[in-house]
Amino acid sequence: MRRAIQAVVLLMVVVSVVQLSGQAWAQDDNRPYHFGFKKSKDGKLPSIAEEGFMSILQKHGAIFLGDTEKKELYLTFDNGYENGYTAQLLNVLKDKKVPAAFFVTGHYVKDQPELVKRMAEEGHIIGNHSWSHPDMSSISAGRMKDELDKVKVEIAQLTPQREVRYLRPPRGIFSDQMLGVSQNLGYTSVFWSVAYRDWDTKKQHGWNYAYQQVMAQLHPGAVILLHSVSQDNAEAMGKIIDDARGQGYEFKSLDQMQLKQYR
Repeated sequence: MRRAIQAVVLLMVVVSVVQLSGQAWAQDDNRPYHFGFKKSKDGKLPSIAEEGFMSILQKHGAIFLGDTEKKELYLTFDNGYENGYTAQLLNVLKDKKVPAAFFVTGHYVKDQPELVKRMAEEGHIIGNHSWSHPDMSSISAGRMKDELDKVKVEIAQLTPQREVRYLRPPRGIFSDQMLGVSQNLGYTSVFWSVAYRDWDTKKQHGWNYAYQQVMAQLHPGAVILLHSVSQDNAEAMGKIIDDARGQGYEFKSLDQMQLKQYR
């Protein structure tokens, strides 16, 4: 009888441990991460090896780097709102024949339909930056789908682009669960390997500052993140493109990325 009681108690302990472990795993799946990386410097490649989430990005096929054996660059912009510089950027991209990806919010597509149309007409990818720019690691799968679907519908109504395949999580906040849900919805999450603090419109430092910040970080397979609200970016864009090409780099569309790398 005593052995039977001990066996029951042991079983209850095991079940409790399993339940607690399951809860911990579930919580870990939804642990929020803020994307960060060790910047490229002096020609060395950037790295996310010490950030704690490299395996999660790899698991869900998220983009950090392209092929680091090839001198190719992927230019991407975040468009949360319009500050008067996107048309200028589009003019430069058209003149230089450079493809880009523009990640737009709900506010942007409603407020700037003509610019969204122009992006598509000139061959750029329009990506999803969510409807209301929430922390998507903290919302339900249902709300996440709604956030993404609303942007997708608006893009389809404005342009011939019927599919939206790329997502940039707002503020770079994500979780294992969030990447899994968005992947199941057909999205590839796009992070970056070149960036600088360019989104603060009250702290612009001139075109040469933007130029130096970007050029100092260039590396093969780079995914460049810039914000379209930056006057510095708009004024530096032409020289960035010309001088990057002068170093042997080629600008490509995300659709042309054949290899994703993590390091």
